[in-house]
Amino acid sequence: MSRRFAGLQGLALAAGVAAITVACATNPATGKKEFNLMSEAQEVALGKESDPQIRQEMGVVNDPELQRYVDGIGRRLASATERPQLPWSFAIVDAPAVNAFAVPGGFVYVTRGILGHLNSEAELAGVLGHEIAHVTARHSAAQYSKQTAGSLGLLLGQIFVPELRPFGQAAEAGLGLLFLKFGRDDELQADELGAGYATAQGWDPRGVASMLETLGRLDEGSDRKGVPNWMSTHPMPADRVARLDARVAALRAQAGGRELAVNRAAYLDRIDGLMFGDNPREGVLRGNAFLHPDLGFRMTFPEGWQVQNTPQQVVAQPQGGGGYVFLQLVQQPQGASLRDVAAADLGQTGLQYLEGGETRVNGLPAFIATFRGQLQDQGEVVLRAAWIAHAQKVFRVAGLASAANAQAIARAVDGTVRSFEPLSRGEAERIRPNVITLQTAQAGDTWERLASGPGRGLVPARTLAVINGYTLQEPPRAGERIKIVVEQR
Repeated sequence: MSRRFAGLQGLALAAGVAAITVACATNPATGKKEFNLMSEAQEVALGKESDPQIRQEMGVVNDPELQRYVDGIGRRLASATERPQLPWSFAIVDAPAVNAFAVPGGFVYVTRGILGHLNSEAELAGVLGHEIAHVTARHSAAQYSKQTAGSLGLLLGQIFVPELRPFGQAAEAGLGLLFLKFGRDDELQADELGAGYATAQGWDPRGVASMLETLGRLDEGSDRKGVPNWMSTHPMPADRVARLDARVAALRAQAGGRELAVNRAAYLDRIDGLMFGDNPREGVLRGNAFLHPDLGFRMTFPEGWQVQNTPQQVVAQPQGGGGYVFLQLVQQPQGASLRDVAAADLGQTGLQYLEGGETRVNGLPAFIATFRGQLQDQGEVVLRAAWIAHAQKVFRVAGLASAANAQAIARAVDGTVRSFEPLSRGEAERIRPNVITLQTAQAGDTWERLASGPGRGLVPARTLAVINGYTLQEPPRAGERIKIVVEQR
């Protein structure tokens, strides 16, 4: 959860696109006629309008050298495509999720989370080439056209739980546009085109396959952190890597004796020191405790619950579902009481106030109340919420559940609210991000041992194996440089 909570309202361009006459257009990468509502000029206009808002909302990694490195590879790949004239742009966004995405017009983004899961420059070229292919083959523009023509609004790829729509519609809509899901044929085509782009510029196309294998080891829905992971927005049928093998073999044969680059060592050197996981500026999770050094507080969600930290809110859910507890910043008009803030906050939801009152939580002013009503076709729901004033801001801690689950969620909310307390300056200053560092694997090393050494234990052994391109059962090869995760000093 960050201080940015304005959303991406400017990305909601559906009304303008819907007015365009339905037409068929030629796919530049295949030469086929396909349904598409957008001209190239409209694609570029959408990308140019979206780009500054994406960068503002998601943030960009503050590493100019790494940004130039990724941008240089991307531009080199794009120069070999069917659409080199587009205003290509490549950026690393500051999200721990494992993802990459593109918007129409040539604007491509990779998360720092996906960079930590790649193991060579050839793999990075594979990711960028794949996303470039979605643009050159007009997959992104076609998907946008289809969802607009189908009156689906901006719900494809939605990352917020439906029950929370009243509390985050603008940001939900904007980010939903970015994470368009593609069908199997589009994915296979992007794989093959991306491998061709990489080979044309001198990278080994086997990097595309090894990248897919590594990302395929991620559980769908894991590591989201407010952004869907790459495998959920780019579904991987079981035969995708096998289908790609034939294309890779053909590309390597066409290269003849030309040496194709992998550049593993050079890539690892580039990401040595890269932040891994939550950025403390957005708050960090330590187990089920959420700490935010910039905003100066800590709170603890119920034990065993799944917790996701997004730029707009922190959401926790029990195993098996049944409800949500979420934390957000809310606006407090000058002079308004916390009761007034609560009334204004819920004014558009239609929920009815049942009971509540002003109190204090660990010395902080608070208003805690229960509400009931019908919400977003979810049937009858109960909301238990607290508005807590701290450091000249107001935080809402709320739980939403069906009437049947209301009692359990209310207990969870009350326990979470009681845990909300200020962080001292010293405690805040001691919170450091986790970063990737490199070391050489020794004979007998296992991922369990590497994950639990002195100063370790920050990520599970399975995560350590995956980010190095292994399964948990495969030990690292002795003498190989591998990535480990440590707390930044």
